[in-house]
Amino acid sequence: MKKILAASLLLLPSTILAGEQPEFKVAPSGRILIDGALYASPQKESFPDGMAIPEVRLGAKMSYGKWSSNIDVAFAYSKIGLRNMWIEYGFDKHNSLRIGNFIHQYGLQSTSASLKVTYEQPTASALYTPGLQLGAMYVHYSPRFYAAASAHVESSALTQAVNAPLFNQQGYGLLTRLVYRHVKNDSPIWHVGISGGFATPQRRVEDNVDIHDGFTMSANFPTKVAQVSAIGTTIDKAMNLFKFTPELVVAHKRLAFEGQYFFQQINRREGLNAFRSQSGYATLRGLICGGDYSYVSSTAQLAAPKSKTLECVLNYNYSTLVDDKAGIFGGRSNVASVTFNYYFNPYITARLNYFYAHTWDRAGADPMTLNGFQARLMVFF
Repeated sequence: MKKILAASLLLLPSTILAGEQPEFKVAPSGRILIDGALYASPQKESFPDGMAIPEVRLGAKMSYGKWSSNIDVAFAYSKIGLRNMWIEYGFDKHNSLRIGNFIHQYGLQSTSASLKVTYEQPTASALYTPGLQLGAMYVHYSPRFYAAASAHVESSALTQAVNAPLFNQQGYGLLTRLVYRHVKNDSPIWHVGISGGFATPQRRVEDNVDIHDGFTMSANFPTKVAQVSAIGTTIDKAMNLFKFTPELVVAHKRLAFEGQYFFQQINRREGLNAFRSQSGYATLRGLICGGDYSYVSSTAQLAAPKSKTLECVLNYNYSTLVDDKAGIFGGRSNVASVTFNYYFNPYITARLNYFYAHTWDRAGADPMTLNGFQARLMVFF
């Protein structure tokens, strides 16, 4: 008996130490998007009907104690490239630091493009919300508050950094998102927030020289089968950029509203007037069948509806890249859409969408009108 007790005591420290070791986990991740579309437009030659696979991704997620990471390889339109690549350290349940290439927090649409309940993200969001950016982001959240702050370099840094002398410097940006919310059982969900941003000029090549003094803003029509530019412009002789966007979310049981307003000012050199632009969108969501809406505190967004849920989404968007005083006419856009989303399970979603889009007031381009009918089957894990 004494021998057994002694052996147990000897084994106890190693057992305790073994129990303290975190578990190493690796899980595959990926997505497949398959789209089909029919178009009606006076400019039909620019919008051929058909099908497309906008994106296929395959990757892996890793976690070990307070550390986690992600890497994705994407195949889209016959091109292969790296997407989400980051390493994250969680100080505790409510504070984390992420470093790598990912979507930084700036407003409601700071998620992957394939997760937009409006089928494609609103044009206004496409103009002002950053995509994948190389940088670092700190996030804090609590039951009442959400806060994110990040710094990143321009997107061209991932592809042009080794192309000297055509990339002799890097623009950088700063972003922040602050949200105050009320989330309690059996009562309406609401949150109000504001995001702000600052950036220095980005890559612009002139006479085969990188002069790094411009900002390019552009957005396509809200479809992936035919990729056609809707509005866009390049602002040269730029010094810096300031922008902000207030946001609002209200949800109760099966109804929800989401909206954002965007303002941006690009200051310019040589006595040129600053370029100011503003846009916005409003989205009304309703669950035809299934459960009620819920909220994700860690990302400050409404959660994806539950399995076997049918959702109807109405969206209106107005965007403008026109500033008479600055002499820049990048175009105006009106888009109205209705989308039906059916969530088969947590991994498979089907979307059916109709949109009407009209663009005008773009220098060197005629007004364009497009009616689109499109469907998407998405696998996401």
